[in-house]
Amino acid sequence: MNTMAKQQPDRSRRTFVGTAIAGLPASLLLRAAVASDKMTKPQAEYQETPNGIYSCGLCTLFVAPDGCKVVEGAISKDG
Repeated sequence: MNTMAKQQPDRSRRTFVGTAIAGLPASLLLRAAVASDKMTKPQAEYQETPNGIYSCGLCTLFVAPDGCKVVEGAISKDG
């Protein structure tokens, strides 16, 4: 019984270390995916011309001169 009691913690440790090492690449991929929190222009349905009275230049998310807090890439204030 003593031998079995000693082996159990070793197996747990080995399992934990193996799982942690296997999970490292997955966590790095997750970070890479989260690094770009912005939408693409097609996802945001961005257009170069205003939509009626709505334009990017009037939006609180617009960052002068040609940026946006939620859409990646350069955008027009008239978009």
